[in-house]
Amino acid sequence: MRTMEKMTSSQPPRLHGLDHLRALAITLVLFFHYDKNFGHPHWFPELINFGWTGVDLFFVLSGFLISAHLFAEAQESGRISLKQFYLKRSFRILPLYLVVVGIYFCFPLLREWEALPPLWKFLTFTQNLGINPRQFGTFSHAWSLCVEEHFYLILPLILIGILGRHLFKKLSFCLLTLFLSGFLIRYYIWSSLYLPKQTEGVSWHHLLYYPSYTRLDPLIVGISIAALCHFQPKVFERISRHGNALILAGILVLAVAYFSCAQFGTFSTTMYGFPTIALGYGFLVFGAVSPSCILYRWNSKITNFISTLSYALYLSHKILIHALQKMALASGVEKNSTTMFLMCLAFCVAGALVLNLTIEKPFLKWRGKFIRKT
Repeated sequence: MRTMEKMTSSQPPRLHGLDHLRALAITLVLFFHYDKNFGHPHWFPELINFGWTGVDLFFVLSGFLISAHLFAEAQESGRISLKQFYLKRSFRILPLYLVVVGIYFCFPLLREWEALPPLWKFLTFTQNLGINPRQFGTFSHAWSLCVEEHFYLILPLILIGILGRHLFKKLSFCLLTLFLSGFLIRYYIWSSLYLPKQTEGVSWHHLLYYPSYTRLDPLIVGISIAALCHFQPKVFERISRHGNALILAGILVLAVAYFSCAQFGTFSTTMYGFPTIALGYGFLVFGAVSPSCILYRWNSKITNFISTLSYALYLSHKILIHALQKMALASGVEKNSTTMFLMCLAFCVAGALVLNLTIEKPFLKWRGKFIRKT
């Protein structure tokens, strides 16, 4: 199967469909944060309010890609090397992350807000646990990286624990259990911890939006697509013949989510919004890796470029926007103008490109050399 070959080869060709989705995810997040934190032009569409779900698309993509490589390793060698996996993830994630963390702590004037959580929370990837955005709003978007790090830590251990015969059945049971547990966990927190203390100023974000254990849905969806691809290739191939229909289905599911649970802090969003959004983006990812889909066949230099910069853009965009706006406002540029928005957008891309060329790419090259030696 062509998709299977791409995912299991030692040097897989670029999956253009996933590039398009990665570019969409970072665009949604960047526009949403700009709108909520830095002002916006009058023409910004109402749809930008749904931009917070771009993080969920990142989670589905991570769940699919990371688990696909682990499944391939398990199928080919019958084992999973924790050392190799954690080394690869460390070289990919830590260098740029630590640089941005260092900038935040060494240059307070560049922070988009004043208060910053303690350094140890960033270094231990526990910043998303117990975070109160009203008190510590600076670099708050790093919460999603904490969720992904927890995912990187736990998934290989689960797979090692269930390796052997009937891996797909064991994995399916684990994923279904985790998916259903998400409903129970969120309902318990909503009814027992959030509602009774709502008058005391307890934050919905703090209890239900940021913690890893309430945001498993998109990761599970991504893992499920990869599991179907690797362990049920005939079923995967039959479904992937309808790639464009999968994209349409994803758009329709996301439209339902937009109109029914786009607002933060509601029971509908808490219980049904997260899984509905995860399923919607899951359809998009399934379609994007289907050879019959237009996204799979469309090679765009623009989305490839944005996709390459997506990690650097995600980490740095708030600090870059804040820095440029301080200078531009002093020069007389109106905060909510289109000129300010375009200047900030260009500055974010330029800053992310510098970070990519000076930090990301060198460390990825060193990763290959280091792993070959080990």
